[in-house]
Amino acid sequence: EVQLVESGGGLVPPGGSLRLSCAASGFTFSDYAMTWARQAPRRGLEWVSTIDSKDTEGVSASYADSVKGRFTVSRDNAKNTLYLQMNNLNPEDTAVYYCVRDTDYRYRNRWGQGTQVTVSS
Repeated sequence: EVQLVESGGGLVPPGGSLRLSCAASGFTFSDYAMTWARQAPRRGLEWVSTIDSKDTEGVSASYADSVKGRFTVSRDNAKNTLYLQMNNLNPEDTAVYYCVRDTDYRYRNRWGQGTQVTVSS
């Protein structure tokens, strides 16, 4: 069974940083591209970033324009873990952040439970 467990969220002031993690199990993590997405109150689901299966440093990762230059995705295939380093956070980044296998993006029941990020002074 595919399991994805996000962690690392919290309350951070504007300009602050957080590092999210997504622990994966139940599948061969290194075979799958992975995606981060987020959902904010009163806003729809927003794709954040996708990293290819073997691109551990995120060199070729893609990002939403809203986070480009501030967020960095990476992965540790030996630890079956996906990361999202978020810098220079602003209140518009407040959302629940989810990780998902890129091939499962359309299936909400295959997503993790999410981790809440709140950016507020």
